[in-house]
Amino acid sequence: MKLYLESLGCDKNRVDAEKLLFELLEKYPGSSVTDEPSEAEIAIVNTCSFIGPAKEESIQCILDLAQYKETGKLEKLIVAGCLVERYKDEIRRELPEIDEITSVKDYVKRLDHQMARVESGEKYSRYLKIAEGCDKYCSYCIIPRLRGHYRSIPKELVLEEARALVSEGAGELILVAQETTLYGTDLYKKKALAELLAELSEIPNLHWIRILYCYPEEIEPELIQEMKRNPKVCHYLDLPIQHASDRILKRMNRRTRKEELKEKIALLRKEMPDIALRTTIITGFPGETEEDFQEVLDFISEMRFDRLGAFPYSQEEGTKAAEMEDQIPEKLKNQRLSQIMELQQNIAFRKAEEQIGRKLKVLVCGYDEEEQRVLCRSYMDAPDVDSYLYVFGEKKEAGSFLYAKVVDTEGYDLIGEWCESAE
Repeated sequence: MKLYLESLGCDKNRVDAEKLLFELLEKYPGSSVTDEPSEAEIAIVNTCSFIGPAKEESIQCILDLAQYKETGKLEKLIVAGCLVERYKDEIRRELPEIDEITSVKDYVKRLDHQMARVESGEKYSRYLKIAEGCDKYCSYCIIPRLRGHYRSIPKELVLEEARALVSEGAGELILVAQETTLYGTDLYKKKALAELLAELSEIPNLHWIRILYCYPEEIEPELIQEMKRNPKVCHYLDLPIQHASDRILKRMNRRTRKEELKEKIALLRKEMPDIALRTTIITGFPGETEEDFQEVLDFISEMRFDRLGAFPYSQEEGTKAAEMEDQIPEKLKNQRLSQIMELQQNIAFRKAEEQIGRKLKVLVCGYDEEEQRVLCRSYMDAPDVDSYLYVFGEKKEAGSFLYAKVVDTEGYDLIGEWCESAE
Protein backbone atom coordinates (compact mmCIF):
# COMPACT_ATOMS: atom_id res chain seq x y z
CA MET A 1 0.00 0.00 0.00
CA LYS A 2 1.06 3.60 -0.56
CA LEU A 3 0.79 6.11 2.27
CA TYR A 4 0.54 9.88 1.92
CA LEU A 5 1.20 12.30 4.79
CA GLU A 6 0.15 15.93 5.15
CA SER A 7 1.55 17.54 8.29
CA LEU A 8 0.26 21.00 9.19
CA GLY A 9 1.30 23.56 11.78
CA CYS A 10 4.52 23.70 13.74
CA ASP A 11 7.83 21.86 13.46
CA LYS A 12 6.99 19.87 16.57
CA ASN A 13 3.99 18.54 14.68
CA ARG A 14 6.28 17.51 11.84
CA VAL A 15 8.37 15.38 14.20
CA ASP A 16 5.22 13.70 15.52
CA ALA A 17 4.04 13.12 11.95
CA GLU A 18 7.32 11.49 10.92
CA LYS A 19 7.09 9.11 13.87
CA LEU A 20 3.42 8.41 13.21
CA LEU A 21 4.22 7.59 9.59
CA PHE A 22 6.91 5.14 10.70
CA GLU A 23 4.39 3.48 13.01
CA LEU A 24 1.94 3.08 10.13
CA LEU A 25 4.61 1.59 7.87
CA GLU A 26 5.28 -0.93 10.62
CA LYS A 27 1.56 -1.62 10.89
CA TYR A 28 1.22 -2.21 7.14
CA PRO A 29 4.28 -4.28 6.11
CA GLY A 30 5.41 -3.75 2.55
CA SER A 31 3.91 -0.25 2.37
CA SER A 32 5.72 2.79 0.99
CA VAL A 33 5.38 6.56 1.15
CA THR A 34 4.20 8.63 -1.82
CA ASP A 35 4.26 12.37 -2.46
CA GLU A 36 1.17 12.10 -4.67
CA PRO A 37 -2.14 11.94 -2.79
CA SER A 38 -3.87 10.59 -5.90
CA GLU A 39 -1.66 7.48 -5.68
CA ALA A 40 -2.24 6.79 -1.98
CA GLU A 41 -4.43 4.05 -0.51
CA ILE A 42 -3.99 5.54 2.96
CA ALA A 43 -3.77 9.28 3.69
CA ILE A 44 -2.83 10.81 7.04
CA VAL A 45 -3.44 14.41 8.05
CA ASN A 46 -1.59 15.62 11.14
CA THR A 47 -3.64 18.67 12.07
CA CYS A 48 -3.05 21.97 13.87
CA SER A 49 -5.58 23.99 15.85
CA PHE A 50 -3.42 26.64 17.51
CA ILE A 51 -5.37 29.55 15.98
CA GLY A 52 -8.44 29.98 13.78
CA PRO A 53 -6.68 29.97 10.38
CA ALA A 54 -4.83 26.78 11.32
CA LYS A 55 -8.12 25.06 12.12
CA GLU A 56 -9.59 26.16 8.80
CA GLU A 57 -6.53 24.91 6.92
CA SER A 58 -6.74 21.54 8.68
CA ILE A 59 -10.42 21.05 7.86
CA GLN A 60 -9.91 22.07 4.23
CA CYS A 61 -7.00 19.64 3.91
CA ILE A 62 -9.17 16.80 5.24
CA LEU A 63 -11.93 17.60 2.76
CA ASP A 64 -9.48 17.90 -0.13
CA LEU A 65 -7.93 14.51 0.59
CA ALA A 66 -11.32 12.87 1.10
CA GLN A 67 -12.10 13.59 -2.56
CA TYR A 68 -9.49 11.02 -3.57
CA LYS A 69 -11.87 8.33 -2.37
CA GLU A 70 -13.82 9.17 -5.52
CA THR A 71 -11.11 10.39 -7.90
CA GLY A 72 -8.08 8.38 -6.76
CA LYS A 73 -7.18 5.17 -4.95
CA LEU A 74 -7.81 6.31 -1.39
CA GLU A 75 -9.28 3.67 0.87
CA LYS A 76 -8.57 5.05 4.32
CA LEU A 77 -8.30 8.61 5.69
CA ILE A 78 -6.64 8.96 9.09
CA VAL A 79 -6.66 12.26 10.98
CA ALA A 80 -4.35 12.96 13.91
CA GLY A 81 -3.06 15.90 15.90
CA CYS A 82 -4.27 18.89 17.83
CA LEU A 83 -7.55 19.48 15.97
CA VAL A 84 -8.66 15.97 16.83
CA GLU A 85 -7.65 16.38 20.45
CA ARG A 86 -9.62 19.59 20.69
CA TYR A 87 -12.75 18.71 18.72
CA LYS A 88 -12.95 14.90 18.74
CA ASP A 89 -16.74 14.63 19.08
CA GLU A 90 -17.47 17.35 16.52
CA ILE A 91 -15.07 15.80 14.01
CA ARG A 92 -16.69 12.39 14.32
CA ARG A 93 -20.09 13.98 13.78
CA GLU A 94 -19.31 16.56 11.09
CA LEU A 95 -16.68 14.79 8.99
CA PRO A 96 -17.89 11.26 8.19
CA GLU A 97 -15.24 11.07 5.44
CA ILE A 98 -12.69 10.28 8.18
CA ASP A 99 -12.11 6.59 8.79
CA GLU A 100 -9.88 6.79 11.85
CA ILE A 101 -8.86 9.49 14.30
CA THR A 102 -5.79 9.51 16.52
CA SER A 103 -5.65 12.27 19.12
CA VAL A 104 -2.52 13.85 20.52
CA LYS A 105 -2.89 12.06 23.84
CA ASP A 106 -3.42 8.75 22.03
CA TYR A 107 -0.19 8.84 20.08
CA VAL A 108 2.21 11.17 21.88
CA LYS A 109 2.41 8.77 24.83
CA ARG A 110 3.67 6.15 22.38
CA LEU A 111 5.83 8.37 20.23
CA ASP A 112 7.57 10.49 22.87
CA HIS A 113 10.19 7.79 23.27
CA GLN A 114 10.13 6.21 19.82
CA MET A 115 13.28 7.00 17.91
CA ALA A 116 12.47 5.82 14.38
CA ARG A 117 11.07 8.39 11.95
CA VAL A 118 10.33 8.70 8.26
CA GLU A 119 11.98 11.69 6.61
CA SER A 120 9.39 14.20 5.39
CA GLY A 121 11.56 17.19 4.48
CA GLU A 122 15.22 17.67 3.65
CA LYS A 123 17.46 14.99 5.12
CA TYR A 124 20.31 17.45 5.73
CA SER A 125 18.25 19.58 8.15
CA ARG A 126 16.13 17.75 10.73
CA TYR A 127 14.04 18.79 13.71
CA LEU A 128 14.81 17.11 17.03
CA LYS A 129 12.05 17.34 19.63
CA ILE A 130 13.47 17.34 23.15
CA ALA A 131 10.31 17.81 25.23
CA GLU A 132 6.53 17.66 25.06
CA GLY A 133 3.83 19.80 26.69
CA CYS A 134 3.91 23.12 28.53
CA ASP A 135 3.29 24.47 32.03
CA LYS A 136 3.27 28.19 31.23
CA TYR A 137 -0.49 28.61 30.67
CA CYS A 138 -0.35 31.84 28.71
CA SER A 139 -3.87 33.23 28.69
CA TYR A 140 -4.22 33.09 24.89
CA CYS A 141 -2.85 29.57 24.37
CA ILE A 142 -4.63 26.22 24.20
CA ILE A 143 -1.46 24.11 23.99
CA PRO A 144 -1.21 22.97 27.66
CA ARG A 145 -4.76 21.61 27.43
CA LEU A 146 -3.94 19.71 24.25
CA ARG A 147 -0.37 18.59 24.96
CA GLY A 148 -0.35 18.24 28.73
CA HIS A 149 2.33 19.10 31.27
CA TYR A 150 5.97 19.70 30.35
CA ARG A 151 7.82 16.41 29.88
CA SER A 152 11.47 16.24 28.84
CA ILE A 153 12.55 13.35 26.66
CA PRO A 154 15.43 11.54 28.44
CA LYS A 155 18.85 12.70 27.28
CA GLU A 156 20.01 9.26 26.21
CA LEU A 157 17.01 8.91 23.89
CA VAL A 158 17.50 12.40 22.43
CA LEU A 159 21.15 11.58 21.74
CA GLU A 160 20.26 8.23 20.22
CA GLU A 161 17.78 9.86 17.86
CA ALA A 162 20.25 12.65 17.03
CA ARG A 163 22.95 10.14 16.08
CA ALA A 164 20.48 8.32 13.86
CA LEU A 165 19.44 11.54 12.08
CA VAL A 166 23.06 12.54 11.48
CA SER A 167 23.87 9.05 10.17
CA GLU A 168 21.01 9.55 7.67
CA GLY A 169 22.61 12.76 6.40
CA ALA A 170 21.54 15.54 8.76
CA GLY A 171 24.23 18.21 9.04
CA GLU A 172 21.92 20.52 10.99
CA LEU A 173 19.76 19.58 13.97
CA ILE A 174 17.09 22.03 15.10
CA LEU A 175 16.00 21.60 18.71
CA VAL A 176 12.28 22.11 19.27
CA ALA A 177 9.76 21.83 22.10
CA GLN A 178 6.96 24.01 23.36
CA GLU A 179 9.81 25.49 25.39
CA THR A 180 13.38 24.29 24.90
CA THR A 181 14.92 26.34 27.71
CA LEU A 182 13.25 24.27 30.46
CA TYR A 183 14.69 21.02 29.16
CA GLY A 184 15.56 18.63 31.99
CA THR A 185 13.82 20.43 34.84
CA ASP A 186 11.36 17.58 35.35
CA LEU A 187 13.78 14.67 34.90
CA TYR A 188 17.00 16.05 36.35
CA LYS A 189 15.66 18.81 38.63
CA LYS A 190 17.76 21.38 36.81
CA LYS A 191 17.97 23.04 33.41
CA ALA A 192 20.00 20.65 31.29
CA LEU A 193 19.87 22.25 27.83
CA ALA A 194 23.49 23.43 28.04
CA GLU A 195 24.64 19.90 28.92
CA LEU A 196 22.57 18.47 26.07
CA LEU A 197 24.16 20.90 23.61
CA ALA A 198 27.63 19.87 24.75
CA GLU A 199 26.87 16.18 24.27
CA LEU A 200 25.15 16.68 20.93
CA SER A 201 28.19 18.58 19.65
CA GLU A 202 30.32 15.45 20.09
CA ILE A 203 28.42 13.70 17.27
CA PRO A 204 30.73 13.42 14.23
CA ASN A 205 29.58 15.04 10.95
CA LEU A 206 27.12 17.33 12.75
CA HIS A 207 27.86 20.93 11.74
CA TRP A 208 25.07 23.03 13.25
CA ILE A 209 22.78 22.85 16.27
CA ARG A 210 20.00 25.45 16.21
CA ILE A 211 17.68 26.24 19.14
CA LEU A 212 14.07 27.37 18.72
CA TYR A 213 11.34 28.41 21.19
CA CYS A 214 13.38 29.86 24.06
CA TYR A 215 11.46 31.75 26.71
CA PRO A 216 13.55 34.82 27.64
CA GLU A 217 13.13 34.45 31.40
CA GLU A 218 14.52 30.91 31.32
CA ILE A 219 17.78 31.76 29.50
CA GLU A 220 20.53 31.52 32.09
CA PRO A 221 24.31 32.14 32.02
CA GLU A 222 25.14 28.43 31.60
CA LEU A 223 23.22 28.29 28.32
CA ILE A 224 24.73 31.52 27.04
CA GLN A 225 28.27 30.37 27.85
CA GLU A 226 27.72 27.00 26.14
CA MET A 227 26.43 28.77 23.03
CA LYS A 228 29.38 31.12 23.16
CA ARG A 229 32.09 28.45 23.49
CA ASN A 230 30.60 25.69 21.33
CA PRO A 231 31.35 26.19 17.61
CA LYS A 232 28.57 23.82 16.54
CA VAL A 233 25.81 25.79 18.27
CA CYS A 234 24.46 28.53 15.99
CA HIS A 235 24.50 32.01 17.44
CA TYR A 236 20.77 32.17 16.81
CA LEU A 237 17.86 32.22 19.24
CA ASP A 238 14.13 32.31 18.77
CA LEU A 239 12.62 34.39 21.61
CA PRO A 240 8.81 34.55 21.39
CA ILE A 241 8.24 37.69 23.47
CA GLN A 242 4.65 38.26 22.17
CA HIS A 243 4.36 41.89 23.37
CA ALA A 244 6.24 44.80 24.93
CA SER A 245 3.62 46.52 27.10
CA ASP A 246 3.86 45.40 30.71
CA ARG A 247 0.10 45.73 31.07
CA ILE A 248 -0.58 43.42 28.13
CA LEU A 249 2.22 41.01 29.07
CA LYS A 250 0.57 40.62 32.47
CA ARG A 251 -2.84 39.99 30.86
CA MET A 252 -1.16 37.39 28.65
CA ASN A 253 0.24 35.70 31.79
CA ARG A 254 3.76 36.11 30.46
CA ARG A 255 6.60 35.93 32.99
CA THR A 256 8.78 38.81 31.78
CA ARG A 257 8.35 42.55 31.60
CA LYS A 258 9.73 45.00 29.08
CA GLU A 259 12.83 46.05 31.02
CA GLU A 260 13.69 42.42 31.72
CA LEU A 261 13.39 41.66 28.00
CA LYS A 262 15.72 44.55 27.21
CA GLU A 263 18.25 43.34 29.77
CA LYS A 264 18.22 39.76 28.45
CA ILE A 265 18.61 40.89 24.84
CA ALA A 266 21.45 43.23 25.83
CA LEU A 267 23.20 40.38 27.66
CA LEU A 268 22.89 38.03 24.69
CA ARG A 269 24.31 40.65 22.33
CA LYS A 270 27.12 41.52 24.73
CA GLU A 271 28.21 37.88 25.06
CA MET A 272 27.63 37.04 21.38
CA PRO A 273 27.82 40.23 19.28
CA ASP A 274 27.02 38.27 16.11
CA ILE A 275 23.88 36.60 17.49
CA ALA A 276 20.77 36.61 15.30
CA LEU A 277 17.56 37.06 17.29
CA ARG A 278 14.10 36.08 16.05
CA THR A 279 10.92 36.96 17.89
CA THR A 280 7.15 36.74 17.58
CA ILE A 281 4.58 39.43 18.32
CA ILE A 282 0.83 39.10 18.89
CA THR A 283 -1.09 42.24 18.03
CA GLY A 284 -4.69 43.07 18.89
CA PHE A 285 -4.73 41.23 22.21
CA PRO A 286 -7.88 42.04 24.26
CA GLY A 287 -7.61 45.48 25.80
CA GLU A 288 -4.60 46.56 23.71
CA THR A 289 -4.79 50.35 23.54
CA GLU A 290 -3.06 52.67 21.11
CA GLU A 291 -0.53 53.37 23.86
CA ASP A 292 0.15 49.66 24.31
CA PHE A 293 0.56 49.23 20.57
CA GLN A 294 2.92 52.20 20.35
CA GLU A 295 5.06 50.55 23.03
CA VAL A 296 5.39 47.54 20.72
CA LEU A 297 6.46 49.70 17.79
CA ASP A 298 8.95 51.59 19.94
CA PHE A 299 10.34 48.33 21.32
CA ILE A 300 10.80 46.84 17.85
CA SER A 301 12.53 50.02 16.68
CA GLU A 302 14.88 49.99 19.66
CA MET A 303 15.67 46.25 19.72
CA ARG A 304 16.10 45.85 15.94
CA PHE A 305 15.41 42.14 15.82
CA ASP A 306 17.09 40.30 12.97
CA ARG A 307 13.93 38.30 12.28
CA LEU A 308 10.38 38.98 13.42
CA GLY A 309 7.05 37.32 12.81
CA ALA A 310 3.70 38.75 13.85
CA PHE A 311 0.11 37.61 13.78
CA PRO A 312 -3.22 39.01 14.95
CA TYR A 313 -4.64 37.70 18.20
CA SER A 314 -7.01 34.78 17.69
CA GLN A 315 -9.88 34.40 20.15
CA GLU A 316 -9.63 30.72 21.03
CA GLU A 317 -12.37 29.06 23.04
CA GLY A 318 -11.13 27.39 26.19
CA THR A 319 -8.58 30.12 26.94
CA LYS A 320 -8.82 32.86 29.56
CA ALA A 321 -8.17 35.56 26.98
CA ALA A 322 -11.22 34.50 24.98
CA GLU A 323 -13.41 35.52 27.92
CA MET A 324 -11.76 38.90 28.42
CA GLU A 325 -13.62 42.10 27.72
CA ASP A 326 -12.41 44.70 25.20
CA GLN A 327 -11.85 42.29 22.30
CA ILE A 328 -10.24 44.18 19.41
CA PRO A 329 -12.04 44.39 16.03
CA GLU A 330 -10.43 42.32 13.27
CA LYS A 331 -9.96 45.35 11.06
CA LEU A 332 -7.92 47.14 13.74
CA LYS A 333 -5.87 43.99 14.44
CA ASN A 334 -4.92 43.75 10.79
CA GLN A 335 -4.09 47.45 10.57
CA ARG A 336 -1.73 47.09 13.50
CA LEU A 337 -0.25 43.95 12.00
CA SER A 338 0.53 45.83 8.78
CA GLN A 339 2.26 48.59 10.74
CA ILE A 340 4.44 46.08 12.59
CA MET A 341 5.46 44.27 9.42
CA GLU A 342 6.20 47.49 7.56
CA LEU A 343 8.42 48.65 10.41
CA GLN A 344 10.19 45.29 10.62
CA GLN A 345 10.71 45.18 6.86
CA ASN A 346 12.68 48.42 7.02
CA ILE A 347 14.75 47.09 9.91
CA ALA A 348 15.37 43.75 8.19
CA PHE A 349 16.43 45.40 4.93
CA ARG A 350 18.94 47.57 6.80
CA LYS A 351 20.15 44.55 8.78
CA ALA A 352 20.74 42.71 5.52
CA GLU A 353 22.77 45.61 4.11
CA GLU A 354 24.95 45.55 7.24
CA GLN A 355 26.07 42.03 6.28
CA ILE A 356 27.77 43.18 3.05
CA GLY A 357 31.44 42.23 3.14
CA ARG A 358 30.96 39.51 5.73
CA LYS A 359 32.14 35.93 5.10
CA LEU A 360 29.76 33.22 6.28
CA LYS A 361 29.54 29.47 6.50
CA VAL A 362 26.42 28.43 4.59
CA LEU A 363 24.32 25.32 4.14
CA VAL A 364 23.36 24.58 0.52
CA CYS A 365 19.59 24.04 0.36
CA GLY A 366 18.83 23.79 -3.35
CA TYR A 367 19.06 25.42 -6.75
CA ASP A 368 16.91 28.01 -8.53
CA GLU A 369 16.95 26.83 -12.16
CA GLU A 370 15.24 29.95 -13.48
CA GLU A 371 17.65 32.38 -11.83
CA GLN A 372 20.65 30.03 -12.09
CA ARG A 373 21.62 30.48 -8.46
CA VAL A 374 22.34 28.30 -5.42
CA LEU A 375 20.01 28.64 -2.42
CA CYS A 376 21.81 28.70 0.92
CA ARG A 377 21.13 29.45 4.55
CA SER A 378 23.58 30.94 7.05
CA TYR A 379 23.55 30.40 10.81
CA MET A 380 21.21 33.41 10.97
CA ASP A 381 18.42 31.61 9.12
CA ALA A 382 16.12 28.80 10.22
CA PRO A 383 14.36 26.88 7.43
CA ASP A 384 10.96 28.00 6.15
CA VAL A 385 10.71 31.16 8.28
CA ASP A 386 13.92 33.12 7.61
CA SER A 387 15.94 34.39 4.67
CA TYR A 388 18.26 32.91 2.04
CA LEU A 389 21.73 33.69 0.79
CA TYR A 390 21.97 33.27 -3.00
CA VAL A 391 25.12 32.56 -4.99
CA PHE A 392 24.86 32.77 -8.79
CA GLY A 393 26.52 30.00 -10.77
CA GLU A 394 26.59 26.24 -11.05
CA LYS A 395 24.73 23.83 -8.80
CA LYS A 396 26.24 22.66 -5.54
CA GLU A 397 25.31 19.54 -3.63
CA ALA A 398 22.33 20.11 -1.32
CA GLY A 399 23.34 19.54 2.27
CA SER A 400 26.96 20.59 1.79
CA PHE A 401 28.53 23.31 3.93
CA LEU A 402 30.50 25.96 2.03
CA TYR A 403 31.63 29.56 2.53
CA ALA A 404 30.33 32.72 0.88
CA LYS A 405 31.11 36.41 1.04
CA VAL A 406 28.11 38.74 1.08
CA VAL A 407 28.34 41.21 -1.82
CA ASP A 408 24.77 42.53 -2.14
CA THR A 409 21.19 42.21 -0.88
CA GLU A 410 17.80 41.43 -2.35
CA GLY A 411 15.23 42.66 0.14
CA TYR A 412 15.40 40.30 3.11
CA ASP A 413 17.89 38.02 1.35
CA LEU A 414 21.63 38.19 0.79
CA ILE A 415 23.65 37.79 -2.42
CA GLY A 416 27.05 36.16 -2.08
CA GLU A 417 30.03 34.79 -3.94
CA TRP A 418 32.00 31.69 -2.98
CA CYS A 419 35.11 32.07 -0.85
CA GLU A 420 37.56 29.69 0.83
CA SER A 421 36.69 30.27 4.48
CA ALA A 422 34.96 32.59 6.92
CA GLU A 423 38.27 34.16 7.97
